[in-house]
Amino acid sequence: MSRRRVVITGVGAVSSLGLDMQSNWAAMLQGASGAGLITRFDTQKHTCKFACEVWQWETEKFFPKTESKKLEKFTMYYLVAAAEAMAASGLDLSKEDRTLAGCITGTGIGGIHEIEASKVLQVERGADRISPFFIPKIMANAMAGQAAIRFGLMGTCYVTSSACASSSHAIGLALRSIQWGEADIMLTGGSEAATTELGLGGFCALRAVSSRNDDPKRASRPFDRNRDGFVMGEGAAALVLEEYEHAKRRGAPILCEVVGYGSTDDAFHITAPNEDADGPSRAMRQALRDAGVNADQVQYINAHGTSTHLNDKIETAAIKRVFGDHAKRLAVSSTKSMVGHLLGASGAIELAATAMSIRDDKVHPTINYETPDPDCDLDYVPNVARELRVNYALSNSLGFGGHNTSLMLGRV
Repeated sequence: MSRRRVVITGVGAVSSLGLDMQSNWAAMLQGASGAGLITRFDTQKHTCKFACEVWQWETEKFFPKTESKKLEKFTMYYLVAAAEAMAASGLDLSKEDRTLAGCITGTGIGGIHEIEASKVLQVERGADRISPFFIPKIMANAMAGQAAIRFGLMGTCYVTSSACASSSHAIGLALRSIQWGEADIMLTGGSEAATTELGLGGFCALRAVSSRNDDPKRASRPFDRNRDGFVMGEGAAALVLEEYEHAKRRGAPILCEVVGYGSTDDAFHITAPNEDADGPSRAMRQALRDAGVNADQVQYINAHGTSTHLNDKIETAAIKRVFGDHAKRLAVSSTKSMVGHLLGASGAIELAATAMSIRDDKVHPTINYETPDPDCDLDYVPNVARELRVNYALSNSLGFGGHNTSLMLGRV
């Protein structure tokens, strides 16, 4: 059987820039920053005191209390993004074979809010006070299971967890599910809500986050010489993937095609990338080969671009290794400069932004790019969005554990 084509017919997003994809995309094109001082907990003993929280979130606007008490924040974020993506796709699942509609999503950390709160409850009031919803809320697969229940998705359904590559792995596996005939429709993407006292404290202990506390909005500065760490972000993005002929038959709004996927590992260190840049290079080459696309046919890369010293340097080296002289002609930008690092959800929101670039012939900037770094010498679309005809684009995700993924989108 020949491999089936797969297109994106709906996207949804929740982040510090807004509670829907339209708001997020408009803010990205304006070069807005979602960073600010943390409001949820006391950061007196944290070296980093800011993040990209979902500032506009009000649970009661989306979920009645009887429902919200059964859902962790990361699951709620995803369900809101998924509802937007499903509505945008125009799917009426009552007219579909729901056994051919599935859900694969990604999260790096999962239900840390509930874990922290329940531990305090257990210590202060005893184990018999723990909610019966505790386990169903915190388990990473809750987001996929709850989405399947909500939308009636009866096909393959599970969660991937590979740190910052989690949702990119989820999207790649959703792509394969349709290509191989396992499904016609897949809801995919990822979610993360780890901006908690413990979550932030852990990244502070790793010295992975920026400490630019006097100027949070200028803290995330991927590829800039004065970068000093990433900014924590949170939120979710959902994408509806659909078999091309199926989408055509029902007149679906097709944004672009998912044409390639690559996945590798450094096999080097649990948190640090290997400076030889081999892992991300192989992932990008795999995506190109999978798509049947030559390197010089690509116009844009949505980079992992974390604003950490090693990551940005190594990703730049990998791009140059794969693309050679053409690397200088690529537009490369980092969504994390605006929404922060959504950890397991980062790949999903970045691929959603890449899909919008193909739809609108525009690429968003890398904001806060002020001082060039000799080790990062590509075109990072500094500070201002750009009109650009994008026929093919890559979106990279590089995670703790040495996980490297690259997804390729193409114009239909």
